Amino acid sequence: MLKLARPLATTVLALAMAGPVLAQTKSEAPITVRIDAGAPGAKIDRNIFGQFAEHLGTGIYGGVWVGKDSPIPNVRGIRTDVVQALRAIKTPNVRWPGGCFADEYHWRHGIGPVENRRKTINSNWGGSVEPNTFGTDEFMDFVEQIGSEAYVSVNLGSGTVQEAAEWVEYMTADPATTAGKERAANGHPAPYKVKYLGLGNESWSCGGAMRPDYYADEMKRYARFVRNYNPKQTGAEAMQRIAVGPNQADPAYTEAVMAAQKSHDWAWNIEGLSLHSYTTGGWPPSYSSTKFDETAYAKLLKETLGMDDLVAKHSAIMDKYDPEKKVPLVVDEWGVWLAPLEGTNPGFLAQQNSLRDAIVAALNLNIFARHADRVRMTNIAQMINVLQAMILTDKDKMVLTPTYHVYKMYVPFQDATFVPVSFDAGTYVQGDIKLPRVDAIAARDAQGKLWLAVTNLDPAKPVTIQAALAGAKASGAKGQLLTAPRVDAVNTFEAPEAVSPKAYAAKASAGGLDLKIPAKSILVVQLEP
Repeated sequence: MLKLARPLATTVLALAMAGPVLAQTKSEAPITVRIDAGAPGAKIDRNIFGQFAEHLGTGIYGGVWVGKDSPIPNVRGIRTDVVQALRAIKTPNVRWPGGCFADEYHWRHGIGPVENRRKTINSNWGGSVEPNTFGTDEFMDFVEQIGSEAYVSVNLGSGTVQEAAEWVEYMTADPATTAGKERAANGHPAPYKVKYLGLGNESWSCGGAMRPDYYADEMKRYARFVRNYNPKQTGAEAMQRIAVGPNQADPAYTEAVMAAQKSHDWAWNIEGLSLHSYTTGGWPPSYSSTKFDETAYAKLLKETLGMDDLVAKHSAIMDKYDPEKKVPLVVDEWGVWLAPLEGTNPGFLAQQNSLRDAIVAALNLNIFARHADRVRMTNIAQMINVLQAMILTDKDKMVLTPTYHVYKMYVPFQDATFVPVSFDAGTYVQGDIKLPRVDAIAARDAQGKLWLAVTNLDPAKPVTIQAALAGAKASGAKGQLLTAPRVDAVNTFEAPEAVSPKAYAAKASAGGLDLKIPAKSILVVQLEP
């Protein structure tokens, strides 16, 4: 089990001694953000805020699963504190069991009596023993406890169509069938709901190193024969099949899969194309998650803003084959991938989570919202203890990361209607790196409330935002602000509130509504009429 307590405690001392301490300087001229509330755009699908849980490090074991006999509070072996935290951010879907792990996962190893389950080696991630005590039924129990949807990735790499078909049959078939009886014998007579099905993972690399056209042919077989038998999953609730798509900017898979989809017939189809893209600072990842200077901060922000061009590039290719945008682009792996924490198994991908990472999250969520007509689902990597995690755990301890707080602050944007904004973002300069000073999006929720999110990228200068509503005025704003004295500030088990949201309110004056936003911060407010 990964021991995070000592590295994180050490981090507190390290941050007190080193790293960028950026004093706030005088604010420059205000930036006017014009909000065209009368010109609504696409719906910001709540699935954009999805999660990813792979059998990797302590992401599952220790992070989600502690066992039914654990002294750590749990319900049927699943941590109660984690469940409560994920319910609070209204987690819409969870992708499982991988990742590269998925294309070596054989589902029968993880069902039935625990003492009979096969123990294997997780050859992808750290060479640890995989006990398979968290399998299909445990995962389905978990997503039900957090009020989420299941996104199951089947093994297209080392498995067979028959194995995948029998897995989904086990999950969804009537209890009168042999598969349904087996599921009932394992404690769940009613069919499970499998809303999303991943047809492989990274088939261009760890999922089999397949040529695009070869993958497209395999995809058709899985899309045809892996059936969902749950009678309640029809119409809008029908299972959506998500095909492997591009790695970063490479267009080959996008072209091949979308060309195949365009020519589909009645026998098969897909309902999503995946995209994987991480913010790494170069490969292999070498940037520290706890000790970095302002140049490293600026470089990572510049790289992460490239997500906008990446989404636009693949969306344009998809538009050639699917101009009605019926097939969504599903960014089901993204986030900051940094160097492993010192003293940890490098294959466990353990890293801390700073205010910088929260800013990265906000910028990406804004990009996805601006592309909501095509991007209708994403999954940040990963949910607990791995990469850009929402939550860190160690035995009975749990801490919420700055990225978690961004997700909670952005809850009002789930299924809200995108509202266009325009503004001169200004320029933040660090050496030869030039970035926008601010980023902003707006949306109207189902209750008609208007929300504005503003991120100040500049680590030293506060900014004043003048919120201007077309054809209307705002009397005030209330919401939450996330910032800290340092961009490398993190939450630890010893100091869990070092980076946490604070209440924010502003009232309009005769000159309008001014929102004063500190350096390196994220603001989410409801604009009051």
